[in-house]
Amino acid sequence: MTSSLRLNMTGAESDPMLRAKRYQAAIAMADFADKNGFAYINVEEHHCAQNGWLPSPLTMAAAIAARTEKAGIGIMALLVSLYDPVRLAEDIAVVDLLSNGRLSFIAGLGYREIEFHALDKPFATRGEWMDHVLDTLLKAWGDEPFEYRGEMINVTPKPFTRPHPMFLVGGMSKVAARRAARFGLPFSPPAYDAGLEAYYYEQLKVHGKKSFMVAPPADFSLLFVDEDPERAWAEIGHHFLNEVQEYNSWKRAGLARPMEMPSASVEEIRASGRYEILAPDELRQRRKNNPERNQVLHPLVGGMPLERAWKCLELYCETG
Repeated sequence: MTSSLRLNMTGAESDPMLRAKRYQAAIAMADFADKNGFAYINVEEHHCAQNGWLPSPLTMAAAIAARTEKAGIGIMALLVSLYDPVRLAEDIAVVDLLSNGRLSFIAGLGYREIEFHALDKPFATRGEWMDHVLDTLLKAWGDEPFEYRGEMINVTPKPFTRPHPMFLVGGMSKVAARRAARFGLPFSPPAYDAGLEAYYYEQLKVHGKKSFMVAPPADFSLLFVDEDPERAWAEIGHHFLNEVQEYNSWKRAGLARPMEMPSASVEEIRASGRYEILAPDELRQRRKNNPERNQVLHPLVGGMPLERAWKCLELYCETG
C-alpha cells in the first residue's frame, strides 16, 4: 500500500502568527511523512479563496523538497494557464533540481474567472493560452535554443529530469483529452470515464503518439485518523465542512467536479464517503483487505487544530 499526504492549506486563520505556524507545521509534517515511508506529498493551487486555499504550490514544493529526501512531490493540479510560460519553466526546473527529480504535476486549465482576472490572464481564450504554455514548457526544457516571440532564447537551468519533469494533462472533457494526445502527454481526469479513456487513446493514434491515462478509483476518499471516529465527527466535522463549502462555492453549470457535494452539512459529507475518519483498527483492516490501494491522508483539512492534525498523522504512521 502507498500513502500520500495532502497539503492544500484550507481554513487559514486571520492571525498572521497562526497562519505562519500552520504553514510551518505543513512542512514539518511533510518531513515526518517522508521519514515514515509516504510515497507522495501533494499540494494544490487555487487563488482568491475565502478560506486560504494554497495559491503558491511551487513555493511550497520547494520548501518540501528542502526538507525531504525520498517522497515524490506532486502538484495536483498546477494551473499552468495562469502563468508566464518561460518563468514557469524556470521555476519548475529549479524545484526539480532541488528535489533530485521528485517533482511531478498535473497541468490544469482552471475554470474560475476570478483567478484569471486576478492574475491577468485571458479567460475566454484560456485553452489557446494553455496550448501556448505547454508548447513553451516542452521547448524550454529541451537542449536547444528556440524561437519565442520573434527572438531565439535558451531557458536555463535545465531540469534534473530528462527530457522533462513528469507531468500529466488534467481535465474531464474531450478537449482536454485531445490536448493531452496532441502533445503526446499522459492524461489525468479527476474521475474515471470509460468513454473519455477510449477517446483519448483514439486521439493518440490520430496524432501518432503513445502515452497513458491515470484516474483515481471510484471509491477515492480523503482520510483522517482518530481513535474515536463518532466523537471526532461531532468535534471536528466542521473543519471538513469548511473545505467543502469553499469548494462548493466555485460550482459552475455544466462542469463535472467529482469532489463537489450537493449540500453542505457534516452529515452529508460523512455519508458521501469522500471524506472519512477511520479508527486505527479500521485503517489496519483496510490495509489488509486492499494492500494495493493508495491512501490519501488529509490531516490539516479545513483549518484543523494543529495538535489534532499531528495526532492524526502520528496514528496513521503507528498503525501497521
